[in-house]
Amino acid sequence: MLQEFKGKVRIVHKDFPLPSHKGAVPAAEAARCAAAQGVFWEYHDLLYLAVPDFSREDLVRYAGRLSLDRDTFTVCLEARQFRKHVETDVAEARALGVRATPTFLVNGAVLVGAQPLEAFREAIRAALHEAGVR
Repeated sequence: MLQEFKGKVRIVHKDFPLPSHKGAVPAAEAARCAAAQGVFWEYHDLLYLAVPDFSREDLVRYAGRLSLDRDTFTVCLEARQFRKHVETDVAEARALGVRATPTFLVNGAVLVGAQPLEAFREAIRAALHEAGVR
């Protein structure tokens, strides 16, 4: 979609760790620590590929797989440096009525769960049409 609508759309990631998954908050915070070293999406993808229990050891091991500075990453993770950022995202999502992951918002249009590309295409086209963008 980014290529198809180049220059007209952007992705903004927000954290919404589900309370039913005990490792979700540490994983969200760890992804933010990875982002501080410039590899958010790569770290994010590792979390979803392996689907570990998100133990501290797993989170640090993923940092190593991406050649991150382990000491910096570990200090960030243990200090919960990005806790407030994750909490802010959760509060924002709840205010918008988000209850599940993944949830996507395309200029206010809500898409919940895994969706086919055509659903995103339609939502983007509708948003661009509404905005008067061709």
